[in-house]
Amino acid sequence: MLSRKGRRWGADACVVGFSGGGVGAEFGDPLRERMVVPSLKLQDLIEEIRGAKTQAQEREVIQKECAHIRASFRDGDPVHRHRQLAKLLYVHMLGYPAHFGQMECLKLIASSRFTDKRVGYLGAMLLLDERHDAHLLITNSIKNDLSQGIQPVQGLALCTLSTMGSAEMCRDLAPEVEKLLLQPSPYVRKKAILTAVHMIRKVPELSSVFLPPCAQLLHERHHGILLGTITLITELCERSPAALRHFRKVVPQLVQILRTLVTTGYSTEHSISGVSDPFLQVQILRLLRILGRNHEDSSETMNDLLAQVATNTDTSRNAGNAVLFETVLTIMDIRSAAGLRVLAVNILGRFLLNSDRNIRYVALTSLLRLVQSDHSAVQRHRPTVVECLRETDASLSRRALELSLALVNSSNVRAMMQELQAFLESCPPDLRADCASGILLAAERFAPTKRWHIDTILHVLTTAGTHVQDDAVANLTQLIGGAQELHAYSVRRLYNALAENISQQPLVQVAAWCIGEYGDLLLAGNCEEIEPLQVDEEEVLALLEKVLQSHMSLPATRGYALTALMKLSTRLCGDNKAAILEKMPLVERDGPQADEEAKESKEAAQLSEAAPVPTEPQASQLLDLLDLLDGTSGDVQHPPPLDPSPGGALVHLLDLPCAPPSPAPIPDLKVFEREGVQLNLSFIRPPENPALLLITVTATNFSEGDVTHFICQAAVPKSLQLQLQAPSGNTVPARGGLPITQLFRILNPNKAPLRLKLRLTYNHFHQSVQEIFEVNNLPVESWQ
Repeated sequence: MLSRKGRRWGADACVVGFSGGGVGAEFGDPLRERMVVPSLKLQDLIEEIRGAKTQAQEREVIQKECAHIRASFRDGDPVHRHRQLAKLLYVHMLGYPAHFGQMECLKLIASSRFTDKRVGYLGAMLLLDERHDAHLLITNSIKNDLSQGIQPVQGLALCTLSTMGSAEMCRDLAPEVEKLLLQPSPYVRKKAILTAVHMIRKVPELSSVFLPPCAQLLHERHHGILLGTITLITELCERSPAALRHFRKVVPQLVQILRTLVTTGYSTEHSISGVSDPFLQVQILRLLRILGRNHEDSSETMNDLLAQVATNTDTSRNAGNAVLFETVLTIMDIRSAAGLRVLAVNILGRFLLNSDRNIRYVALTSLLRLVQSDHSAVQRHRPTVVECLRETDASLSRRALELSLALVNSSNVRAMMQELQAFLESCPPDLRADCASGILLAAERFAPTKRWHIDTILHVLTTAGTHVQDDAVANLTQLIGGAQELHAYSVRRLYNALAENISQQPLVQVAAWCIGEYGDLLLAGNCEEIEPLQVDEEEVLALLEKVLQSHMSLPATRGYALTALMKLSTRLCGDNKAAILEKMPLVERDGPQADEEAKESKEAAQLSEAAPVPTEPQASQLLDLLDLLDGTSGDVQHPPPLDPSPGGALVHLLDLPCAPPSPAPIPDLKVFEREGVQLNLSFIRPPENPALLLITVTATNFSEGDVTHFICQAAVPKSLQLQLQAPSGNTVPARGGLPITQLFRILNPNKAPLRLKLRLTYNHFHQSVQEIFEVNNLPVESWQ
């Protein structure tokens, strides 16, 4: 009998032997072997781990058991190897490292016992992937098991191959899988079909291997085989144009299968809530959508069936709604009849009235995709869409906002703006910026009158001024400056708004600018469009002084107020610096209407270039700008007059006489294209600051589906400084709709080589896309 101390020594020797030291570990001490504490069974291990009260206790149990498992693997115990690996797989499921069991998986797969193969293949699916070269070592074992003819073993091998098979394994094992597609056993055929789907996704050029058996598999009555075959054909058609042309011949057969499902059904065991096999119906509808896209004959063949499914499907259960939704998507994607498309939009309109929020969200998303192609049909459901703005769910109200903005046109702009402005006053803070930007953009595109346009922008600035984009101030000042007949009206409206609230900084900036420009009209009181307003000079100056002293005023806002005070000195007191502080000329800007206006004035501009430009009487006064500021005498030599240009007086004011000529334009650059989504970069280097580069990122979408939740992020080397401006939106409409623009400001004082790393995230065709890439081919002119 050993003493307690001896037993303790024997247990310690076991640990030392595992770590690589000790006499017993090197020569095999019989005493140590008799005293090794046996490892736990899987059930006991699970109970002990679950019984751990702290994470430290759990780690202690797992570390101790992993030591036993390592020792068992090292000793090469073939009898209990599968039990040890099963425990290791459970440890792996808990998130602990288990990579040391990879080679044991290979040994178990090569075993002749089914119990070993079962655990070995399970371990291979969990522990092996394409990042480890060990996965290639099981190729021969899988090939042998597939050719043995034992169905359970073939099923294990097929499941493993479809889970972790790399491109090399798929190429090597494709002939074996092809043979199993036509085996008598439905069990093996179903798994072989799913493995073929994985192979097509990994290696699209294997389409020719699996193309011939699919026609025969379509005649199967087995639910699993037929569902897998439809999935395989779908993958083939999406990745191979030749397969797409080939399977358009089987459209009548697919139509007949779906008609049988709708009328009689395949089997009652696959019916859900009274809907016959909804999973198979949905899969067939998706395949028909691919086969009928841009193909007249195939679309005509399935039109009657789609109408039958759309009118006869029970919508009292979610399974029926799923089938109906796929039917709507198929109708809208193929070349269906006009009446059928109206029926599809009406179905989505009924979805908007459903009590289930998920169904309403799906309906809003689908209508947003259809608003470009079927605008009039979607317009019929405009009242229901507007009602969805009041949803308490943030995702629903956001999607309803996007759809409402897409429904605005010249005929309903007044009514829709009233609804959207009411929503802006009560919408959640995270939606206020998108709502304000959408209202401003829609007002600019469809404004019936300039006064209405000014009133709309003022309402947005008053309600959500802190949430508008930076260009809102410039847009409104441009609009007011171009509407000479509304100068008195605008300055009075802005003065009243400023007197009521000075916290909305964009509103304060516009008001200060307008008061500085048209302060004389404010005091004249000759505006007939609003109620008479008696304002004296002291009140105006006191209001601007309040803006200057307010702690809420930004530095830019104080700059506007100071400029207004200087200009009022000429408007009210007749200061001798009137030439410096005269009214600002109208500045050209880019916008949705800029291209049309440029086209209309192109011919006139060409004619004006050939004609001599008369010298304006104020040109000499503008050239005295430096003299007036320096206080020098009048006998200073004046610089030569500037050459006239179509840019107007503002160009003369900003260009110094000795300014260098404008640099050559930097060519645009296309940096991304995928499924119709393009990303282009345009560059501007301001002459007054050559170290600054302005990059305008333009995202366009020429596909058939909208791009939503679009986000563009960028990074530059550490020697550069990058500032990202807010984008113009997050949805790029399909078919070349209004693009998204975003401004990047990059400061490069050392003229270092410019590199950009971009990350794009967006949703397209119900799939989340993320692309990370580096742009190294930027024009040299952008940084040198």
